[in-house]
Amino acid sequence: MAVRRSSPYNSCIHAIKILPLTRHGAELRTLALRSREVVVLAALVGFGTGLGVAVFDRIVAVEMLDRLLAGPAWLIAVAPVAGLLLSTAILKAGGGLTPSTSDEYIANVHLDSDLELPPLPWRLAAAVASLGSGVPGGLEGPSIYLGAGLGTAVQAWFRRAFGPTAAKTLMIAGAAAGVAAIFKAPATGAVFALEVPYRDDLARHQLVPSLVGAASGYLAFVALNGTQPLLEVIGRAPFDVRDLLGAVALGIGTGLIIRSYAAALRRAKSFRSQVSPWAAAALGGVVVAGAALAGRSLTGEWVGLTPGYDVIVWAAEPGHGLGLLLLVLGIRLVGTVASVAGGGVIGLFVPLVVAGALIGQFAGGLLDAPNSTLFVVIGVAAALGAGYRVPLAAIVFVAEATGRPDFLVPGLFAAVAADLIMGTSSVTDYQRSGAQAAEAS
Repeated sequence: MAVRRSSPYNSCIHAIKILPLTRHGAELRTLALRSREVVVLAALVGFGTGLGVAVFDRIVAVEMLDRLLAGPAWLIAVAPVAGLLLSTAILKAGGGLTPSTSDEYIANVHLDSDLELPPLPWRLAAAVASLGSGVPGGLEGPSIYLGAGLGTAVQAWFRRAFGPTAAKTLMIAGAAAGVAAIFKAPATGAVFALEVPYRDDLARHQLVPSLVGAASGYLAFVALNGTQPLLEVIGRAPFDVRDLLGAVALGIGTGLIIRSYAAALRRAKSFRSQVSPWAAAALGGVVVAGAALAGRSLTGEWVGLTPGYDVIVWAAEPGHGLGLLLLVLGIRLVGTVASVAGGGVIGLFVPLVVAGALIGQFAGGLLDAPNSTLFVVIGVAAALGAGYRVPLAAIVFVAEATGRPDFLVPGLFAAVAADLIMGTSSVTDYQRSGAQAAEAS
C-alpha cells in the first residue's frame, strides 16, 4: 500500500489547526492563518502590479517615446506642450484631479481612510499623455500609484484577512511591487515603499508583505521584459580611505544641490495650484521644449527629454567638458521643475538618479579621477538618498540597478551625508518623522 508523505507545509497547517483552544492558542492559530492569507494576497497584488507596469512601460517607452524620437525635430519640440495640455484635459475630465501619484501613496500611508480608487484610471491615462510626450520624468510615480491602488482594492475585498492594525498592508505591498517592476529591482521596491513615507523611519511591520509583493511584481515584469540591469556599469570600483572621504564630500555637495532642487519642485507645485491649469500646462510645456532644444543644440542629443537613462550613457562617454555637464544638469533640473509646474503626471525618482549621475561625472572630471564610474554611482546614491530622504533605498538601488554590490560602502557614505544636509527638506511635503507617525497613531 502506498503511503502519501505529508509535506512540511501541510504539517505546519495541521499543527496550527489542532492548537489547544485556549485563549492564547486561538489567538495564535488566527494569527498564523491570517498571515498565510496576507502573504498569498500580497503575492497576487504584486503579480498583477508587475503585469500592469509592464503594459504601462510598453505603451510609454516603446509605442510612444521610441516613435516620437524617430520623428521630425519640430514634432519632438512641440510634443511636451501637447502632452501637458492633454494631461490637463484628462485630469479635468476625471473631476479636477491633481497630478499627484507618489505623493498620493505617501499621504495615504498616514491616513485612516483608504486610497481613493476612482481617480486611478484618470491619473494613469494622464501619465501616459505626459510621459509619452517626452517630458523629463520617471515612470515609477504612476507605477507606485498603480500598485497602491490595486493593493487597496484587493484588501477591501478581503478585509477579514487583516487586523485593524494592518489597514495599509496590501497598499504598501502594491507600491513595493510597482517600484520593483519598473526598476527590475525587488529589494529596492520593498525598501523604498517602506522608507519613503517617513523622513527618518520606515514601516517595519509591513516588511514581509512588501518583500513578497516586490518579488512577485519583479517576476511578472521581467517575464515579459527580460532581466537586463537597468544601468550598465563597466569596470570595477576599487576604493580606499581617500575615496570614502571623497564620497562624503560629494554627498555634501550633492545634498546642497538637491536641497535647492527640492525647494524649486515645491514652489512649482504651489505655482500650479495658484494659476489656471491650462496656463500652467502651456507655460510648462514651452519651458520643457525650450530646455530640450537648448540641450539638442549643445549636444546633438535630446538630453532634455525622456526619463533620462540615455543621458547617463551620454555623460559616461569621454570627451565632454565640465561646463557642458553642468549645462545638461541645469537643463534636466529646469525641465523637470517645469513639467511639475505644468501638471505633468511623472515620477521624481529617475530625475534624481539622472541628476546624481551628472553631478558624479562632473566631480570625477573635476578631480581627474581615473575611476569615474565610482563617482557616477556615488552621485546617484547621494541624489536619491537626499531627494526622497531614503538613504537605505538609495544604496540598495545602486547595488541592484548596476548589478555591482561593491558600490555599497562608498554609496552609503554619500547617501547618509546628503540626507543629513537636507535637514527636514524633501521633494514631497507628505513625509512624516517617526515621532509624528507615533503621535498620529
